[in-house]
Amino acid sequence: MKRKEKQSQKVNNNSKSRERVKWDKLDNTANLFPVIASENMSNVWRISVSLKEEVDPVLLQEALNRILPRFSLFRMRLRKGIFWYYFEENKNPFPDVAQEHSFPGAYIDRSRNRHYMFRVSYYQCRINLEVFHALTDGYGGIQFLKELLYQYLRLKYPQLLQVEKDKLSGGLHLDQEDSYVNNFKKGHEKVYKSEEAVQLEGEKLPKGELGVIHGYLPVPALKAAAKRYDTTINEFLVGVYTYAIYKGYLRGRKSRKPISTCVPVNLRPYYDSYTMKNFFAMVSAVFHPEKEDYSLEEVLFIVKESLHQQITPENLDNIMSYNVSNEKNWVLRSVPLFVKNIAMRGVYNATARANSSTVTNIGNIVLREPYRKYVECFYCTIAMSRGQNIKGGIVSYNDVLTVTFSSVLESTAVQSYFFKTLAKEGIPVAVESNGVYYE
Repeated sequence: MKRKEKQSQKVNNNSKSRERVKWDKLDNTANLFPVIASENMSNVWRISVSLKEEVDPVLLQEALNRILPRFSLFRMRLRKGIFWYYFEENKNPFPDVAQEHSFPGAYIDRSRNRHYMFRVSYYQCRINLEVFHALTDGYGGIQFLKELLYQYLRLKYPQLLQVEKDKLSGGLHLDQEDSYVNNFKKGHEKVYKSEEAVQLEGEKLPKGELGVIHGYLPVPALKAAAKRYDTTINEFLVGVYTYAIYKGYLRGRKSRKPISTCVPVNLRPYYDSYTMKNFFAMVSAVFHPEKEDYSLEEVLFIVKESLHQQITPENLDNIMSYNVSNEKNWVLRSVPLFVKNIAMRGVYNATARANSSTVTNIGNIVLREPYRKYVECFYCTIAMSRGQNIKGGIVSYNDVLTVTFSSVLESTAVQSYFFKTLAKEGIPVAVESNGVYYE
């Protein structure tokens, strides 16, 4: 009798152990990334913070070990189901902090990373957070990096504990809802076009290398320049970048293909969402070079109007609902995952060349007062994707905006024209690179 009770207790304990392993669905956008990810197209983005003193790796590891238990989304692993990929709680030991040894946005081999979908590295004064896009977008990454930074600084400078408690920030939202599905509305139109855009091509850097150029711009000067053209800072920078492609790549010539710059839009402010999962929509600033010698003012006006037409609550709602409708289609839901993968790759490949490049602006990062004096700046670096050999990441901190161009092309004509144009507009520019172009 006692033996049977022990066997029964063992079965119950195993059952409870299985129950403790949490699982979750991928958000609507995340479903694509595991399908198209590869070593050549990692779908990994990076947010970095540069400190005023060199990083202590031991303390950085301790900081990660302390905050990771509080971020359940970052403790997920990717699993393959019959119909969809899904998240499952990762019970492996936490990932190791390591000195940076690869170029930004390198593929995350999950089997070598204890199945975590992010990594933390350091180099001299810089801390890097790199994330596989299926996990979260820039908003979620910022929340995680800020808490990692706060915890690290409290460990390194114990005097901070006199004014700060050793815990996560008050008011931090750790919501993991799928805001796409929760805000879905029936009735929508097809939103994606497959018109091929200008492709930035040329001699490429050696395989595996990524050229990175940072430009530091004072926000007050940027605001003044944007105001002169009646644009926002983001519209101004996307417009100048489009102009740089037109002048630096097309040499001011006409083209039957448009220059199309993809611009991710954070949807959280439109739907009162604080989800840590992905929640953004893609729009494109489209410029058709129908004549020669457009002026900067003309290009800025066209880009501004293009973005204005697309970044409206109605259009963003339409984009989001169109994407979710495919996930909700009961016929598509019942199709096995391997068939879905083939179809999604086909759709992605058919539309990948509809954009020339991507520029993402993750906004202004604000740190709490006790920590600000230890931080120099932030960076946002994006990996390459099919058809896009140059991308731009924008982030600002403490009245300095940093534009980071990542590229696999040997030529820096577009980047150079971008910064020269800003300088001509009276904006002081400081530029540095990761050294690839000087080897």
